[in-house]
Amino acid sequence: MLRISNAVELGDWEIEISQIRAQGAGGQNVNKVASAVHLRFDIPRSSLPPFYKERLMALSDQRISKEGVVVIKAQRFRTLEQNREDALERLRELIREAIRQRKARKPTKPTKGSQRRRLDKKTRQGQIKALRGKVRE
Repeated sequence: MLRISNAVELGDWEIEISQIRAQGAGGQNVNKVASAVHLRFDIPRSSLPPFYKERLMALSDQRISKEGVVVIKAQRFRTLEQNREDALERLRELIREAIRQRKARKPTKPTKGSQRRRLDKKTRQGQIKALRGKVRE
């Protein structure tokens, strides 16, 4: 059971975890031991509240497919248990990040003084560059 918040939990039946061989350097151990974890979580079939599902589906994350399946590959650690915990923690963080409320951005305008200073600086730079031309005799 994966606890997301005080009110929301995911059952073990909702998360599919399979072990795979890790990639990359590591010598013989990496070639013969399946210590990496492949986690799959189907958002539409899950028991998450509708609000959570909508927010997750709206995320533009490469780990979420068009069908709404989250795929996380964990191979950071050498043991299967640590990689399994890492994958579950990453799924928990992904869901928490999706439901976090963002601050609304308030558009601002530059002040008149800053606009004037910017244009004055552009004029000065243009004059300096104009002096860099060839000298005529």
